[in-house]
Amino acid sequence: MGVVVPDLTNPILPPMVRAIEEVLWEEGLACLLADTDNRVDREAALIDELRARRCEGLIIATATRDSAAVDGLASTDTPTVLVTRDTDAGTLPLVTGDDASGVRAAVDHLVDLGHEAIAYLTGPTDLSTTIRREAAFRQAMAARLGLKDPVVRHESAFTVPAGHKAALDLLGDGSTVTAILAGNDMMALGVYRALAELGIRCPADISVLGHNDMPFMDQVDPPLTTVSVPQVAVGAEAVRLLLALRLDDTHVPRRRLLPTELVVRLSTSRPGRS
Repeated sequence: MGVVVPDLTNPILPPMVRAIEEVLWEEGLACLLADTDNRVDREAALIDELRARRCEGLIIATATRDSAAVDGLASTDTPTVLVTRDTDAGTLPLVTGDDASGVRAAVDHLVDLGHEAIAYLTGPTDLSTTIRREAAFRQAMAARLGLKDPVVRHESAFTVPAGHKAALDLLGDGSTVTAILAGNDMMALGVYRALAELGIRCPADISVLGHNDMPFMDQVDPPLTTVSVPQVAVGAEAVRLLLALRLDDTHVPRRRLLPTELVVRLSTSRPGRS
């Protein structure tokens, strides 16, 4: 089986890949791992290479919303399952965490603490992850606070530098937000860096909340409140779905959302806490 990832140094991916390998091993199958380095041309070349090596199926974590190389797999005889990211065409099976539920839980947590001035920092709009999580944020803010146009800032990546830049830009514009919800934990760490540079305390001055619960988020200062996405379960379920598709591609559920969980730690508190 072939597994295509965007960047294996991203801390959320190794647990998923390990789960994929473990389930495949139990089934007497091996895994060929390919890293695209977030390059579309490399993604296409690697998909072609894995198919040329007669991989019995593909698990792909790299899809952008308009990925021609990925969408093209729907018309081939290579069973394919997407993980985390989807394409706009929606023609391939997908296993992912329930982003909408997780973001709603995050907004509910902040509003229940008393926050109303909440900003959302997120990544590029060519990823389905961005679209799903941002839509859930907007819907939750409208439902809980009646806000039709909440503060949302996009960056070019879900990285520490991107979160750092977004937070500096936000706070440099004179924003009076009391809480920042980051599109993922990497961006949340960038927010931490920006707050430290500006002499702003977390959570006493601004609460910070992430998404994914990547490893060691309980070890940062302060430990990060975040939405936990079951990456191990996503990887394992993707393999099971792929194996099922090999046997019968007409009666297998093609969209699987796995439950997320809000993990409350010390980076969130009531606004204005002294």
